[in-house]
Amino acid sequence: MKINEIFYSLQGEGTLAGLPTVFVRTTGCNLRCSYCDTTYAYQEGREMSPAAIAAHTGRWPCPRVCLTGGEPLLQEDVGEVLDLLMEAGREVSVETNGSLDVTPLTERAVIAVMDVKCPSSGMHGQMRRENLPLLRPSDCLKFVIACREDYEYARGVLERHAPACPVVMQPVWEQGLPLAREMAAWILRDGLEVRLSLQIHKLLWGDRKGV
Repeated sequence: MKINEIFYSLQGEGTLAGLPTVFVRTTGCNLRCSYCDTTYAYQEGREMSPAAIAAHTGRWPCPRVCLTGGEPLLQEDVGEVLDLLMEAGREVSVETNGSLDVTPLTERAVIAVMDVKCPSSGMHGQMRRENLPLLRPSDCLKFVIACREDYEYARGVLERHAPACPVVMQPVWEQGLPLAREMAAWILRDGLEVRLSLQIHKLLWGDRKGV
C-alpha cells in the first residue's frame, strides 16, 4: 500500500472535528478537483505493508485513525488495513471522494466520510450516485462549496436523495470567512439540517502538510 504520510493531529472537518486523530494519507487520486489542497499526494509516497501501517499508528496514544488521501479506496490493501486497525480496537474513519463504490466501507464498522463533488470542482460528473443510499446514520456526507451554484447543487442532491447520515457543508478554504458567512445565511434561510465546517486544522496551523 502506498502511503504519503502518517501523522497525529486534530480532526479538522466533519462530525468528528476537534478530536485527536492519527491520519494515514494514501498516495494517488482518480480525480483532479480544482480546489484540491493535497496535490502532493497524487504521486509522492512509499510502500508500506498493512501490518506496518497499523503498527505505525500505534505510536500515539489515540483511539481514532482516519484514512484519507488521495483516495484510499484506490488501494488494493485498504480492506486489510481497516480490519487490522479495527482488530486493534481503533475507531476508524475513511475519507473518500464519492466516485468509487463505498461498499468496502459500509460493510465494515468504520465511518465513511464521503464527498459529493459540486460543479466548481470540475468533478461533479464523476460521482457514483449509487453510493448515497448505502450511507448509514454513522457515516457522513460532505459538500465542499465555492459559490452559490455549488450550494444550490448540494441542496438539490439532499432533496432528491435524503441521506440517512449527517451532512457537512464546507467552504473552500481560499474563499475565507466571507463565503462562510454567506453559507451560514443560506443554510439558516433554507432551514437545512446540515453542519457548517470551517477546517479547524487550517485555522490553527495554516494550509500545510502534516496537520
